[in-house]
Amino acid sequence: MLTVDERTTIVGVSELRTGVPKILSELKGNKVILTRRNKPVGVMVDYEEYTRMEKLTEALEDMVLGHLAKERAAKSRKEDYIELKEMERLVGLR
Repeated sequence: MLTVDERTTIVGVSELRTGVPKILSELKGNKVILTRRNKPVGVMVDYEEYTRMEKLTEALEDMVLGHLAKERAAKSRKEDYIELKEMERLVGLR
């Protein structure tokens, strides 16, 4: 186990097998980078940090999609759309 900075620890996969309790204790406030043959293969983070990152990612996605929808709506014209009944008729559903 190698601590890179105050918030990051690097652990080899083989060390993970033997040092689970110590590595789990490192997760409080730190991220743990897992390596195999000195190459990064994964990252472990505390569950609370993971849920915070997930919420942030979802919020950013919502913002981007909302922005794209507003841009698209501003550029669109009524003739760019086909009524549902017309589309059903065109594809043979009516």
